Amino acid sequence: MKSNINIEKILEKVPDYQQFYDTDELNEQSFRLAREYPELVEIKEIGHSKMGKPIYCLKIGNGDKTALAYGTPHPNEPIGSMMLDALCNILVGDPELLQELGFTWYIIKSSDIDGLDRNKGWLKGPYTITNYQRNFFRPAFYQQVEWSFPVQYKKYQFDQPVPETRCIMELMERIRPDFIYSLHNSGFGGAYWYITDGDPELFSSLQEAAKKQRIPLNLGEPETPYGERFADAVFQMTGFRDRYDYLEQNLPDHNAEDVVNGGSCSFEYARRYNPDVRMLVSEVPYFSNPLVSDTSLSDVKRKDAQIEGYQIYLEDLDVLKLIDKELGDLFSADNQFFMAAKERMEMSEAVRANLHAIENSDQYDVTATKSQLFDNVNTMKFYSNLSLVLFRRACEEELEQNLSREQADKIRKAKEKAEIRETENLAWMEQSIDYDVIPIRNLVKVQLESGLLYAQYIKQIQH
Repeated sequence: MKSNINIEKILEKVPDYQQFYDTDELNEQSFRLAREYPELVEIKEIGHSKMGKPIYCLKIGNGDKTALAYGTPHPNEPIGSMMLDALCNILVGDPELLQELGFTWYIIKSSDIDGLDRNKGWLKGPYTITNYQRNFFRPAFYQQVEWSFPVQYKKYQFDQPVPETRCIMELMERIRPDFIYSLHNSGFGGAYWYITDGDPELFSSLQEAAKKQRIPLNLGEPETPYGERFADAVFQMTGFRDRYDYLEQNLPDHNAEDVVNGGSCSFEYARRYNPDVRMLVSEVPYFSNPLVSDTSLSDVKRKDAQIEGYQIYLEDLDVLKLIDKELGDLFSADNQFFMAAKERMEMSEAVRANLHAIENSDQYDVTATKSQLFDNVNTMKFYSNLSLVLFRRACEEELEQNLSREQADKIRKAKEKAEIRETENLAWMEQSIDYDVIPIRNLVKVQLESGLLYAQYIKQIQH
């Protein structure tokens, strides 16, 4: 893929961010830019969050094609917000680059601003697994910006987009984007991508973007077992329909519509207005370990490693279910932490679908690589513990309400039980997992380069 821009020179302009910005800081940077470059930057309020806070979108440039980029589609994922902050400054400071890319950019630095505020406890550090997890928040699937777009498929229908998603829906209808960059990131692991299409040169360039920043590729188990693999750590973009079909195939005793929840993703919805829209998701982690890219063989069967991993996940959910059962129905209907924890407790059947697929496929009857073994044991524990965190935080929020003494005592005891298990898991992770904390600037550079590479690819194939 021939490049007409000097990406290395552009990457040098990325600030050495030491902390993640919160919502107020992101807005402050946006309004500063609009004041300094009024001829290039337009800023508009495009709607409000669940809690009534304004959501802003910046428009930069006047290219023939339109690009929509938005951060915190999941509010525990602010790396993309920092990348968009850097991108805005780079675009207005380099008119030649803006013209060369050929896009009109619509940029929402943070889409789930309420959720980002609920992650404030770890945004400024210290950056450890313990501090990140203890202050973690991510809403229930049907409350997420990325996964609450309307959908009707087979026997399932969802049409309850959250206010933040409605903002993006209305923007999509108006601008009909050619390129969507949904800025996600992972918590632990290595770099990987979801992409609509591409060629081997593009895929290789994406891989090299991570390697240059000393971030290993995630070569363990794929996040979505039903996604097509284009290259190492590069997968075809998937959506709600793919997930539904996978569950339908691997839950012979259940109906898929009884297990799925939420809606479709932004890519699926945007195709209503532009069937040729392309999308990129560039996943990079806060914490990593060299084993996530180690493809040498372990001494464990891949099937056995995967079964052990899902059992680890189910064990934490089972502990949580017992605690919740003893508590009864005491949580407020608008307790976002409990909505998320409850949903995870109900995810058991989706996890069992993965187990069914593993147990009934010959492709897992092979020796696991060390990266696959690491994913199934260590990374799985990292993610399974977050259900306990959400439940404990749900209890803390509920204890701030006007409760009777009996209600408060019950919730306090439930919180203590969940916190014991959470603390045990965190202690195990801190003692058993060697991990590197990746500098924010390196993470931003990978997402920035990935976006520039795909923007160039789209421009070249459309000419």
